[in-house]
Amino acid sequence: MRKTKKIVVIALLVSLGLVLHLVESFFPLTVLIPGAKLGLANIVSVIAISLFGFASAFQVVIFRVILGSLLAGTFMTINFYLSFSGAVFSFFMMFITYKLFKGKLSLIGISIIGAVAHNAAQITAAYFIISNQGIFYYLPFLILLALPTGFSVGLVSYFTLHYLPFSINRS
Repeated sequence: MRKTKKIVVIALLVSLGLVLHLVESFFPLTVLIPGAKLGLANIVSVIAISLFGFASAFQVVIFRVILGSLLAGTFMTINFYLSFSGAVFSFFMMFITYKLFKGKLSLIGISIIGAVAHNAAQITAAYFIISNQGIFYYLPFLILLALPTGFSVGLVSYFTLHYLPFSINRS
C-alpha cells in the first residue's frame, strides 16, 4: 500500500473506531453487567491487524483509545487506565495469535481471544487500583460475555475485510 493511502486508511480506521465507541455508549449493557461493553471499537483493531503490520495497527489502537478518552472526558482517569490496559493487552494477544496461527484460526477466533484478554487485563488493572482480590470473582461473568461479543466483532471484521473495495497487501 502506498504511504499516502496507508495514512488515509489508518486515519479512517481511527475515526471509525471513535464512531463505534460513541455508538456503543447507546447500548447500556452496564445495567445488566457493570462495566460490560459490546467491544464494537475492536472491529477496527481486528481490521488493522489484518491490514497492517505491528506498528501501524498498534498506532490505530493507541490513537483510538486516547482520542476516545479525550472526547469522553475520561483521559487519565480510572476509566482511561482500564480501557488502555484492556486495549493494549488484547491487541498484543490478537496480534501474536494472528501471526502464529495465520490461516489456521479465523478472525472470529482471534477476536474472541482479544475480547477475553481485554476483560482479563481490565480486571487485573482494576485489582491494582482497588487492591481487592474479590474483583477476580467477576472475571468469569465478563469472559462469558466476551464469547458472543468477540464472535460478533470477529464476524463483522471478517465480512468488512472480505468486501473492502481496495486491494490490500496483508502482512
